Amino acid sequence: MIVEISPVATTDVDAVAALARVVWQDAYPGIITQAQIDFMLEQRYNAPRLLQELATPDIWWDKAMLDGQLAAFASTLPTATPGEMKLDKIYVDPARQRHGLGGRLIAHVSARLLARGGHTLILAVNKRNERALAAYRKHGFTLREAVRVDIGNDFVMDDFIMEKSLG
Repeated sequence: MIVEISPVATTDVDAVAALARVVWQDAYPGIITQAQIDFMLEQRYNAPRLLQELATPDIWWDKAMLDGQLAAFASTLPTATPGEMKLDKIYVDPARQRHGLGGRLIAHVSARLLARGGHTLILAVNKRNERALAAYRKHGFTLREAVRVDIGNDFVMDDFIMEKSLG
């Protein structure tokens, strides 16, 4: 098993969006409605938005290739708190979960943050996403707070904010 982590390129946009759809259809039914899944996928994974984020220097997009195929990706962006970054997205192909790809992406992002003088990585996770909560706890994240955010279209994100101290 050969894993390579590298920046997401503009040529990867369609593959990232397709993988996001596969992961969301595996993870979120029963947690949020199909209508909210479709709304959030369109909102967060449309090509213009992904291309804009890839062109933004403070937003890091990374991909994990497993034996030459896209298996996982992550995006990280700064928060208003100095030294803190948000792991905004981290998704692993369901067929390739439990092989350490998520952990490798978290380690990669954490190392980059530390190298730039940062000290805290945060993320938001749906309160009912037990698989993700367990994975994040396994990788050293702890609960910071609970939030409920209106995202429009009568949908909300009912999340826990988790954090991992790197220093």
